[in-house]
Amino acid sequence: MRARSGDMAAFSTLVLRHQKRLYRFLLRLTRSPDDALDLTQDTFLRAHRHLGQWRPDALFTTWLFRIARNAAFDWLRRDKRRAARETDAACDMPDPAAGPERSVETQQLYRQLEAALARLPPAHREVLLLREIEAMSYEEIAQVLDIGVGTVKSRIARARAGLLDRMHRYL
Repeated sequence: MRARSGDMAAFSTLVLRHQKRLYRFLLRLTRSPDDALDLTQDTFLRAHRHLGQWRPDALFTTWLFRIARNAAFDWLRRDKRRAARETDAACDMPDPAAGPERSVETQQLYRQLEAALARLPPAHREVLLLREIEAMSYEEIAQVLDIGVGTVKSRIARARAGLLDRMHRYL
């Protein structure tokens, strides 16, 4: 990997390749566009600073998401406003697929889903986001979170059950 040997153009390519996915993941964890943007930048700074610690036998994506996750949890521990944010109504995140034909009912369901997702415990929310939104395999999620594949599967099952429980009146 050229970025590892100090090639800034190669590292810039990595940033461009991964920044949207990383931002989307961090936005759903923090529920704050500004904080997600700050954490995305912080993640890339940390990654650049510690490129020498990345093992080429591991996927760069899983290593990067682990850095992002750790940065987000550092932020969540420091952020005293987190509790208030989690109990707020769902944030209105723009949906790139939304068009004028999208029904009000669908938009309301989307907001309820976002609110239900935000009320999940962080450990359940993050595995569900990595699996369903980022389309990571169980093995990749286990690497990002530094947990066993069985734990990943059980957390996903609990997260889905929690979402269904919170969404049952809307379905």
